[in-house]
Parts: sequence; C-alpha cells; structure tokens
Amino acid sequence: MGFMGKYIRKYWKLFCVSILFVTVEAGADLLQPTIMAKIIDVGVANREMSYVLQMGGLMLLVTAVGAVAASSRNIVSSRVSQSFGAELRSDLFRKIQTLSFENIDRFDRASLVTRLTNDITQVQTFVNGLMRIFAKAPLLCIGSLIMAARLNPHLAIVLLVVVPVVGVLIALNMKVGFPFFTKVQRALDGVNRIMREYLSGVRVVKAFNRFEYEVDKFNAANSEYQKRSTIAMRAMAVFSPGITLTVNIGIVAIIWLGGQRVNSGQMQVGHIIAFVNYMTQILFSLMTISMVFNMLVRAKASTGRIGEVFNERNAMTWSDQPDENTASAQSECGEQRGSIDFDNVSFSYEAAGGDPVLRNVTFSCLPGQTVGIIGSTGSGKSSLVNLIPRFYDASSGTIRVNGKDISGMNPRILREKIAVVPQKTVLFTGTVLENICFGNEQATREEIEHAAKMAEAHDFITSFPEGYDTLLGQKGVNFSGGQKQRVSIARALVRKPEILILDDCTSAVDVATEANIKEALRTYAQHLTCLIIAQRITSVMDADQIVVMDQGRIVGLGKHEELMGSCKVYQEIFQSQVGKEMHPHV
Repeated sequence: MGFMGKYIRKYWKLFCVSILFVTVEAGADLLQPTIMAKIIDVGVANREMSYVLQMGGLMLLVTAVGAVAASSRNIVSSRVSQSFGAELRSDLFRKIQTLSFENIDRFDRASLVTRLTNDITQVQTFVNGLMRIFAKAPLLCIGSLIMAARLNPHLAIVLLVVVPVVGVLIALNMKVGFPFFTKVQRALDGVNRIMREYLSGVRVVKAFNRFEYEVDKFNAANSEYQKRSTIAMRAMAVFSPGITLTVNIGIVAIIWLGGQRVNSGQMQVGHIIAFVNYMTQILFSLMTISMVFNMLVRAKASTGRIGEVFNERNAMTWSDQPDENTASAQSECGEQRGSIDFDNVSFSYEAAGGDPVLRNVTFSCLPGQTVGIIGSTGSGKSSLVNLIPRFYDASSGTIRVNGKDISGMNPRILREKIAVVPQKTVLFTGTVLENICFGNEQATREEIEHAAKMAEAHDFITSFPEGYDTLLGQKGVNFSGGQKQRVSIARALVRKPEILILDDCTSAVDVATEANIKEALRTYAQHLTCLIIAQRITSVMDADQIVVMDQGRIVGLGKHEELMGSCKVYQEIFQSQVGKEMHPHV
C-alpha cells in the first residue's frame, strides 16, 4: 500500500469535496423520517392540513438538496476515480519499463497484463465506491442510530443488539474472503496466460490441428477460474443474508415493542414509522458496508499484486546518472569508441535455477572489428551478446565497453551506443517508416532510405503502392520472414551506433541477399564494431575474428584459417555445413 501515498497526496482535496457532498446527502436522508413522523403525529393526528403542507414542502426541499449533493458527489467521485485509475495504470506501465529483464523474468507475462488491467480496475472501482457509497453508509448508519435514539431511547435498545451482531458478520466476511479472492486473481492470470499463448502460436495450432487440445487447456484454466470464483462468492454469500435476517428481526422487534407502547399510550404511531424507516436505513447502510467490504477484499488482493511490481527493486545499479547529452554520453563511454572486453565472465539466469549458461568467457573486440560468433544451439551465443547492452548483468567477471566497466554505467546511456537486431524479429503496428524510425526518431528521409538500401529492404518497400507508408499488421503479419528481418536491420542501421549486434538476423534471407547485406555492412561498418551471431558458417567466415562457443565456453578464437587448423568444434561445423571441397570465400 506504500505506493498509494502519492495518489492520496494528489487527490485528497477532491476526495474531501466528495465526502462533503456525501455528508449533505446523508443529512438530507436522515431528516426525512423525522419530518414524516411529525407530519403523522401532528399534522394528520390533529388534522392540520396547513402543517402537513408546510412539512411536506420542507421534505421536498430537503430531498432536492440531497439530490443536488448526490449528483455533485457522482461527478467529483467519477472524475477522481478515473483520473486515479489512468495515472496508476500509466505509472505501473512506466515501472515495468524501468525493470531489467532479470526483474521481469520473476513475473509471468500474463500476470503483468492482469495487474495492468483487471487489478487496477478493482482498485479503481473501490476508490469510486469509497467516495460514493462507502462514505455515505457509515454516516447514514451512525446518523440513524443517533436520530432513532433521540426519537425513542427505549426502542434504541434493539439497535444495541442488532448492530454488534452485524459488525461481527462483516468482520468475518473480510477475514474469510481475502484469501479466496487472492486465488481468484491468480486463476485469472492462468486464463490470460493460455489466451496469450494461443494467440502467439495460432499458426502452429492450426498447422498441427491442435484445436481440441487448446480448447481443453483453456477450459481447464477457465474451469479453475470458475471454481475459485464460485468458492469465493459462496463463502461471501453467507454473510449478506445473515445481515439482512438480523436487521429484519430487529425491525420485527421494533414493531412489536412499539405496538405495545402505542397501546399503553407511551408512544405515538409516527415514532414507530420513523423508527422503522431509520431501521431500514441502517439495514441499507450495513448491507452497503458489507458490499463495500467485499469490494475492499478484492481491492486489497489487487493492491497487493500491484504493490509487488512497484516494490520490485531494479536488479541493475549504476554509480551515477550523467546528463543525457552528447558530451556527457561521450564521457560516460570513454574514448575507445566501439571496443568490447569480456574478462572471465560467467552468467546464469536466476529464473532457470541458476545453472551457468556462460562460463569464464574472456575475449576482446577492437574498435571497427567485425566479430563472428558461432556455435551449436544452446551454446550461449545470444546470452553472451545480451550482456553487452546490460539486458542482464554478469554473475561474475567484468565487461568493458569503450574501456569502462558497464556495471557502473547508466543502461540508457550505454544503449544509445548500441543497436541490436534480435534473433526473433519484432515489428510494431504502424507504417514501415515508423518502424525504421524506431531506431532513430530524428532520422531524415534520406537516412531512412539509405539504411533500407543497405538492408536490401528499399526495393521491396517501394514495390508496395504506398511505399514507406505501407501499414504493417500486428508483429508485421503481412510481411514475410525475410522482409521483416530486413526492416529490422534497417531499423538498427539508421541508429548509427558504435556497436552493432546482429543476432542470427539473416536466417530467413536467401544467400544472395545476405551477401549483398554483408557487402553493404562491410562499407558501413568500417568505423563501428559489429558482432554477428550466425548459424551458417558462411556468414562469419570472413570476419576479423571468430568466437566459437560450446556449452557456454569459448573453445576457439581467431580467423577462419586459424580455427580450421586448431578448433575441432569449428571444423565439425564447417564439415557439416560446407563440406571438405568448399574453400573460404568473401
């Protein structure tokens, strides 16, 4: 709940205004039974029509004041709750963006979506109710008790029995409900996770005709959500009828005791009617309080889940935060533009149980070098390059970029110097131009087209009727795999980085196109360090330096000719892909 302090400080004034309107509304409701009692006991009993009309007019005025207050309260509470919800959702999204991959890996992706949507909606609904019905209910309950006690102290004894019993039921309601609703939100996470997995892999599902399997899997999660919700609702459902029964028994007791006192001449009929109205208001307010406590239980569970994200401490730290301008960025990264040094680096994913995926890695990339990284699947190639922009921090050892230890560098400043073309191409909904500009939003049209030409993307982009204004579907669904990879390469090149990381980004491109891209990069990359991860040995054979990975270790380091004579793993890769008769070529 600590994160709520910011919003309390910002919205407390409007919250108090809403409470003021609620107080006026509750006061209007409390006056009406007393006015009605006077109309009956004085006006009707004495047949004074003028008194009836006078008090009736007063009742209408009080009702009108209450209606205006209620409308004003609704306007203010809606504004506050919607503004609060939107700001909380935005802040949570920003918080998620600031977290490192290591932090995000601790949360299920579907759970983060649920926290951003359903959980915040639960809290927002509770805040809205807090300013509308929850604030009114206690005022109405306490006010009715006071007004009823002043009206007839003898009948107020019934209230002394009914109210504590209802209070105990509400307390039990909260205690029993909280654990159940926490499980309900977790079950909802499961439904969202399976839905996201299906939508992400819909092509695979259709290709293998696994509809029934997916339906069964979704139904299992949906049934679990239904079961958890049913158990929670069933547990909570016991209390509302119990509260209603208790209050209705109190009303019966009031009518019975009041009737006896009317017969004995100790009480007037109007007092009984007013007392029953106050008892009904108490019933309404207690039922409302019970309902709001149900909302509180759900909101409390959701607030805890939201707080888990806000309380997550970024696993990455850095010694300072320099100004984000060119001069300070240069100071941050030193003078050796594009140099990379790994010094006895080991790394393991915490979410995977801590087993090392990199072991004692040591090598250096000189500024302007093209370095190829090759190895079998699972050898640690992608994990290795993910450490350079600080997507993760090394478990041990030191990584230096431009001669400076990156563990003390601001990740944002560091990443300004690096462009990454990921193994899994990710494009965003929008135009081709907007996707390429994602690498550098200040790029001119000429720079964008130049980057696209180097990535062999310009020709196919201009072949579309709308050219660079062609709209991409979600994840670039209307582009082929090779086209998406080339747009992704153009997005990296337009950034004009000091270090360019290509993570197996030409796997869907034909050999001729790949050769053209390499030729363009050879000219472009003269003044930058380029790391190329590849499955095809022909993609790295002409690199200035080749790093051969196997089971998280470097087993070979050097040029193609050197590795062919000294590295068994490299020889096996060459033999399996190229064959003995093939000679290296540029």
